[in-house]
Amino acid sequence: MAGRSGAVTFQGAPLTLAGDELKVGDKAPDAVLLGNDLTPVNISSYLGKTLVIVSVPSLDTPVCDLEVRQFNERAASLGEDVVILTVSMDLPFAQKRWCGAANVERLITLSDHKDAAFGSAYGLLIEELRLLARAVSVVDPTGVIRYVELVKEITHEPDYDACLQAVAACQG
Repeated sequence: MAGRSGAVTFQGAPLTLAGDELKVGDKAPDAVLLGNDLTPVNISSYLGKTLVIVSVPSLDTPVCDLEVRQFNERAASLGEDVVILTVSMDLPFAQKRWCGAANVERLITLSDHKDAAFGSAYGLLIEELRLLARAVSVVDPTGVIRYVELVKEITHEPDYDACLQAVAACQG
């Protein structure tokens, strides 16, 4: 698996992402993550719904905190056929604590800390930091990627409106 040097930056410094870049039209890879109760969760278990996968470096950072709160707030208008997953390298216990403190209830946090299976499969594992790059993907109910945004500077937020337009397009 080749690294993609300079694919993202942190405060202007280039970083390397492990794995291949995913593109619109690709089949979404499966990966096993850990739920907040330490149970394994397969991404493929959400087939049949429109899936928004938000990857963040850590919930305990200001930009990630803001981003996840934004997606949680916007999730209220998306309906039952849309699931938002937030994936980070944070421990499941830390994710659960953060969600409780932030009143985040409309999305699911999953941890990739154990095997970095998601980061590797989605090409989002930052080699230098063993954290995930900031990215958003929308996967249609058949498992095909319909939108991808890799945020070039990981201290910046994604384009929420573009993501939600992609979600709307998946719903018909």
